[in-house]
Amino acid sequence: MATLPSKVTIVDVGPRDGLQNESNVIDKATKIELIHRLADAGLSKIEAGSFVNPSRVPQMAGSEEIFRTLSESETMGITYTALTPNLKGLQRALSVGVSEVAVFAAASETFSLRNINCSISESLQRFEDVCATALKQGVAVRGYISCALGCPFENEVDYHRVNEISLALLEMGCFEVCLTDAIGVATPKRVEELLSIVTTSISTDKLALHFHNTYGQALANTYAGLQAGISTFDTSIAGLGGCPFAPGATGNVSTEDMVYMLNDLGIEHGIDIDKLVATGSWISAQLGKAYASNAGNALLSKLKRSE
Repeated sequence: MATLPSKVTIVDVGPRDGLQNESNVIDKATKIELIHRLADAGLSKIEAGSFVNPSRVPQMAGSEEIFRTLSESETMGITYTALTPNLKGLQRALSVGVSEVAVFAAASETFSLRNINCSISESLQRFEDVCATALKQGVAVRGYISCALGCPFENEVDYHRVNEISLALLEMGCFEVCLTDAIGVATPKRVEELLSIVTTSISTDKLALHFHNTYGQALANTYAGLQAGISTFDTSIAGLGGCPFAPGATGNVSTEDMVYMLNDLGIEHGIDIDKLVATGSWISAQLGKAYASNAGNALLSKLKRSE
C-alpha cells in the first residue's frame, strides 16, 4: 500500500467556485460571513473571489469590496486568494491588496475559447504578463488547468498536453499547478494515468487536485491522488459548485466529506469538522437549497439523535 501524506492542505473554493454558478444574487454580507466562518473552522487558504468580467460571471461582481473588508479584519495565517484571468483583473486585485492570485488555462482548445475567449497558446502568452507583474509586486501566483481529466466539448484530453501546460505555468512563475476535473468525469484510473505522466517531470509538492462530484467519484479520486503523493486539494463547503462554461458540471467534493475521510486516515489538516458542518448547513439554508454534503448530513442526524 502506498504511503499517504501525513499532512494535507485544503483550499476551500466555496466562496468563488461554489457561489459563481448560483442563479440568485448573493449579497456581499453573506459572502463575507461565509468566508469568516470558514476561517473560524480552521481553513488557512480560502478562494474568496474572482476578478473576471462581471457580465460573464455576475456572482463575482463586487470582489473588490469583499477583499477590502477581508483585509481590514484579516486573521493571521489565512490566505485569501482570487482568480485573475488577465492584466486588468490582476490590477483590480492588486488595488485591494490581494496576496495570492490564480490564472486558469485549459487542457482543451474548445473549453479555452468558451471560458476565456482565446486559444491555449494565447492564454499562456497572456499569463506570462500576469505572472511577471504579480511576482514583481510580491504576489504569489497559482496555476489552474481546467478539464485536465475530460472536456465537455472534446471528451478525452491528452495528458501529455496537460503536462506541457503545467510545465509552462511553472516556468512562468506559478508556485503550484492545480489539475482540475471541471466536469467531474474522472475516475481513480484516470487520475492514476494522468499523474503517472505529470509526476515524471513535476514533483508532487508542485501539484494540487480539484475534483467535481458529477459522477460521485470525487472522494475516490482524492484517495487516488493521496496515494500518488499529492497533498493539496481544492474542496467546497457543502459541496457547492459548478461551472458556467461546462454544461452538466455539478458541485465540488465537499469540504466536510474530505475532512471526515482525512480524520479516519489520520492525516493532519487543522480543520474543525463540527464548525464546518454548521457552516455548510447555514450556507445551504441561505441559498435555499438542500445540504449536499453526505458527511455533513450524517453528522447533523447523529447530533439530533443525541439531543
